[in-house]
Amino acid sequence: MAQLWLMNIKQQLFNTVESEDLGACVDTSRAHGHNGGDEAQESVKFRIRFITMTLIRMFTRLSGYVHLKQGLECLGSSSQSKRLQHTATHSSSCNYQLLPDCLELNYGGLVMHFDYVWLRDHCRSASCYNSKTNQRNLDTASIDLNIKPSKSRVDENNLFLTWPDGHITRYNLTWLAQNSYEGQKRSAMQPRILWNADIYSSAKVPSASWDKFMSCDEELKNFLNSFLLYGIAFVEGVPPTVEATETATHRVSLIRETMYGRMWNFTSDFSRGDTAYTKLALDRHTDTSYFQEPCGIQVFHCLRHEGTGGRTLLVDGFRAADAVLKQTPENFALLSHVPIKHEYVENLSEHRNHMIGIGPVLNVYPWNNEVYMIRYNNYDRSVINTVPHDMVRRWYVAHRQLSAELRRPENELWVKLKPGKVLFIDNWRVLHGRESFTGLRQLCGCYLTRDDVLNTARSLGLQA
Repeated sequence: MAQLWLMNIKQQLFNTVESEDLGACVDTSRAHGHNGGDEAQESVKFRIRFITMTLIRMFTRLSGYVHLKQGLECLGSSSQSKRLQHTATHSSSCNYQLLPDCLELNYGGLVMHFDYVWLRDHCRSASCYNSKTNQRNLDTASIDLNIKPSKSRVDENNLFLTWPDGHITRYNLTWLAQNSYEGQKRSAMQPRILWNADIYSSAKVPSASWDKFMSCDEELKNFLNSFLLYGIAFVEGVPPTVEATETATHRVSLIRETMYGRMWNFTSDFSRGDTAYTKLALDRHTDTSYFQEPCGIQVFHCLRHEGTGGRTLLVDGFRAADAVLKQTPENFALLSHVPIKHEYVENLSEHRNHMIGIGPVLNVYPWNNEVYMIRYNNYDRSVINTVPHDMVRRWYVAHRQLSAELRRPENELWVKLKPGKVLFIDNWRVLHGRESFTGLRQLCGCYLTRDDVLNTARSLGLQA
């Protein structure tokens, strides 16, 4: 009954989006004094559709939970169904049904659905898949879009499907569970620990030792594991030179060269048109938000500082985003859907650049709402002209809530960089800033390609 009730509500919401009844909502808006012509009507309709689709996603998720619960309760009691149900001979934890449009599999307490074309496309037999190169041999475009298996069976660990042409595919049940949409929805792409200053300090995360870091894969693996979990990691004992810093980065990834160069080495001489090249304090932010794909990892090494101040500020952006999601889901939805421009304009005699990056503040995987990148930089945020005027205020409210979380004192981790201590920052997750300083302060560093950092981690057996 609960499943039917949720389905009815979801269908009514779909009907609202597709029907002309939106006009009645617009008329209601007019009756309350909200005029403005066709543009205002379209804006109201846009808001209604946005809110309605958010509700639809919520009811879809609830419907899935109810469906899962009912499926477990009714397991084995649907023998009179017209659909074919099969149970593994040696394992009562697995059964499946060949439905008209998909295969429904119940394994390990998880109910999953697999489209038949998907199943044929993901055959791992020698003729369909090259296990040496891990590449597909099968021509996906040649699969009949109405294909269905002619025979099926299951044992304790595998599902076997026979296709109309006689080809047999074997699927490991655990592999299916791991690669199902339902399995992906309830798992994280990358393990992480959300932290504030107390959580990180209490964890006593060890820094990597320069000598071991350069020679021992286990030390590198531990370093990368810390980096993946927290978004920051340190290497201690590095010689205070640009060359040694570059050598350390090569152990992790390839350097991403930008208009700032390959390795940058700077002081507060304002040699570039950026506030970072001053002695002023910098509020928390992510770098290169004005790139269409912001740099993934940032490296800092303070080579010398003859003065006071200059501590580095670090804030876990994912923790702040998670707080917004829990407190106000509609604000989280706005921040993860509304595209915002960031811009960098540099007009100096030796450097002329104009960069524009467009994307939401929060980037999420749509299947599980997991945040994978935060793009937050109030210095470089450009004119907001990608949002309807009646949604702008709501975006500012959502942005204010996220800013408040990022600025909570308990979320601020302050560290003093010193010669020999190299800091690696996940620029897609951890915001950085600094306090103002006096005297000569020389910093070097670079950006790293994110894909290659994750590649190194995976090659060492880490989930990334």
